Amino acid sequence: MSTVAKAMTIAGSDSGGGAGIQADLKTFHQLGVYGTSAITAVTAQNTLGVAGVYPLPTEAVTQQIREVLRDIGADAAKTGMLFDAAIIRAVAEEVRAFRLEKLVVDPVMVAKGGAKLLLDEAIDALKTHLLPLAEVVTPNLPEAECLTGMTIRTPADMREGAKAIHALGARHVLMKGGHLDGEEIVDMLYDGQAFYEMAHSRIHTRHTHGTGCTFSAALTAELAKGKPLVEAVERANRFIVQAIATAPQIGGGHGPTNHWATIE
Repeated sequence: MSTVAKAMTIAGSDSGGGAGIQADLKTFHQLGVYGTSAITAVTAQNTLGVAGVYPLPTEAVTQQIREVLRDIGADAAKTGMLFDAAIIRAVAEEVRAFRLEKLVVDPVMVAKGGAKLLLDEAIDALKTHLLPLAEVVTPNLPEAECLTGMTIRTPADMREGAKAIHALGARHVLMKGGHLDGEEIVDMLYDGQAFYEMAHSRIHTRHTHGTGCTFSAALTAELAKGKPLVEAVERANRFIVQAIATAPQIGGGHGPTNHWATIE
């Protein structure tokens, strides 16, 4: 039997390669994990923006997940762009059926350029069906505001938002602080009882496309390898900081991060 760690991404395809399943699979590979995927939607996009979103039929998403997991399996999995309520419910059903314990939910809602990647009516489905299955959910602050209905402008707001999302059923909440002002970015991990904070200096660059996908993929890869959650978060944080700092300067808009980054 193979002993290689395996991770699955359930997300949309980014034709520009900076986010979505392309970013996830590249990150899995870089971190020594065998990656599989279930595509939920195809997007036509580049660094300048999203020109089109084409969701797959729900049964196509379901069958991709089933065929991979019944044969290859997954030590950890992540979700990204799920687009609509039917896909969210179908994904949740498969997560339960295959007892995927190490599930990272990246609640992708809006692209860098403003294109909607999750329909408004799907937010309730995400909260009701998927968050209770998550080992960890990784919202940025606009996503956290959508999930909670709160306005989040301060570290104290972040803590209250984390508590509200934890109350929806996720076992851990990682609030990413990049949208707050300041030269230091503080991310907060909440387990229902205590907060664990991680800080790093802000990197001033426009090449940040796919940072949420890449971070959550790195976290999923580390969980797949058996790392404890706090260590997995720390390693994923180091990876995304390096990926942003060494971005390859691709495209005329929000370019991708560096998926060849290292954390050693």
